[in-house]
Amino acid sequence: MRQLLLLLVGLCCCHQQAKAVTVLQNVYGRQTTSLNGRWQTIVDIYDAGFYDYRMNPMKDGYFMNEKPRSKGDHKEYDFSDKETLRVPGDWNTQRRELLFYEGSMWYKKDFKYSLKKDRVLYVYFGASNYQTEVWLNGQWVGQHVGGFTPFAFDVTSHLRKGENTLVVRVNNQRRPDGVPTVNSDWWNYGGLTRDVMLVETPMAHVDDYEIRLVKHTYDEVLVKARLNVAMADVKVDVRIPELGLMAQLRTNAQGVAEARLAAKPELWSPDNPKLYDVVVRCNGEEMKDQIGFRHIETDGRKVLLNGKQVFLRGVSVHEEAPFRTGRCNTEQDDSTLISWAKFMGCNMLRLAHYPHNEQMVRMAEREGIMLWSEVPVYWTIDWSNQETYNNAARQLRDNIMRDHNRCAIIIWSVANETPRSEPRNHFLRGLAKVVRDNDDERLLSMAMETETHDDITTVEDPLSELVDILSFNCYLGWYGGKPADCDKRRWFFAQEKPFFVSEFGAGAVAGRFGSKDEKWTEEYQAEVYRKTLAMYEKVPGFSGCSPWILMDFRSPRRQNHETQQYFNRKGLVSDRGQTKQAFYVMQDFYKKKGAFKKKK
Repeated sequence: MRQLLLLLVGLCCCHQQAKAVTVLQNVYGRQTTSLNGRWQTIVDIYDAGFYDYRMNPMKDGYFMNEKPRSKGDHKEYDFSDKETLRVPGDWNTQRRELLFYEGSMWYKKDFKYSLKKDRVLYVYFGASNYQTEVWLNGQWVGQHVGGFTPFAFDVTSHLRKGENTLVVRVNNQRRPDGVPTVNSDWWNYGGLTRDVMLVETPMAHVDDYEIRLVKHTYDEVLVKARLNVAMADVKVDVRIPELGLMAQLRTNAQGVAEARLAAKPELWSPDNPKLYDVVVRCNGEEMKDQIGFRHIETDGRKVLLNGKQVFLRGVSVHEEAPFRTGRCNTEQDDSTLISWAKFMGCNMLRLAHYPHNEQMVRMAEREGIMLWSEVPVYWTIDWSNQETYNNAARQLRDNIMRDHNRCAIIIWSVANETPRSEPRNHFLRGLAKVVRDNDDERLLSMAMETETHDDITTVEDPLSELVDILSFNCYLGWYGGKPADCDKRRWFFAQEKPFFVSEFGAGAVAGRFGSKDEKWTEEYQAEVYRKTLAMYEKVPGFSGCSPWILMDFRSPRRQNHETQQYFNRKGLVSDRGQTKQAFYVMQDFYKKKGAFKKKK
């Protein structure tokens, strides 16, 4: 039996490595060993550690970590403590000379590990931007493409008892067929940007589970678990003590167990972010989680949370660290961004333009913040390239699989500001189907673009039929027109759906004051906000907004030395934490929309 189990696990893990489908749901609730900290590195601008001088892949590249065996031995590289980087962290903001660097970086970490008998060991990466190759003790482990979703590889067969060496090559060069592609409006931070961990599990273990309300009900809870192997009659116990629920499930031949349980949980909402302690047990592994229960849906031009109309008081946010810039990689980074949003009166964040880290999602959930989660299908994707589509679909599935238990997420977004064409329509229809096939209980949207004729603006996108909530970006008063033009602009939507303004705004340098007619001043930005909000308030179906953006962030596109200095200055807060006048315009507007009401 044990040999059969070994064979099944081995076959499954090979399949998972090839397709990067290992989920490791609730990885922070498992037995983990952190590999965070200082890693030895080599900057490899010519990829000399991977290719020889004829550009052929080498058998003895830097991944072998070979040392000279004698004084006559020839080696032209070494990993050293003289050149290190913090993990998690981007390399661009850790060393000044790497600010604009795009290319390959080699990382090395030594660790000791003693794996128990009949156990499996994974190496888990929260995210790494953009293409990543991994070796353990000189043996190839796997490859991952994409900068913002987690991935894991089974390294059990490569592990040595005692000393081990993990070598990772990360390359962040932009590619025309990439997701995102070569052109974007944020910094291309490279490196091991999120947690790296070793994860130990039983040989047969729960890889993924789902716990939520059954759709359209408030008194029935769905409990579903999937093993890492297709194995029948494995016991999975799920407990929610506060609800008095204890389910003892048995897997079918596909390794899946499912049940519907009678219960009437207290509902999660921004006013009452109730979470229940959950325990999942299988083959000696115990995972603890916190899960909330709620329903999100639309009814005509209304968005309903738990059957009641809700206005989405949002703001867009990049995963950029306050004060120091660079990728967010600490709990304090996430907490600061969330606290600013809550102080403004937000009950929602638009996580732009890619999946943010899991800890940010969980923190927002605890704080009662609803979330729009997005994949980086942005601007000019290579719509006709099948591999580009496969990449986008894989990132979308990985995002959904990581976060499908997070009740805070109410919207999956599949694109931002994409030019209309038939190849693009076909591409995005495919992504919409990925959402529907993997999660039918959240809303689907995408940030579209508008068209204006004779001062009437509308959304005439053929994909508007696919979305649950009509979302669009419009910068009237900044990219064209004046703030006063909002007074006469009229809007028309043929779709009987709620509309959500996913972006609007204007740039301002914090502390730069002047006339409300002078661009880059706080007064001008505040005037754009006042006029824009008054404009949308007149339009039926206005269900929320996420102005662009919470905080100033780095962007290579922004090259005005007087006002930008490689920063997008549309933030309501500066990168140094200074609130601008428009911040308080939004705060006042959200007060009128129900923010800061005393909880019962």
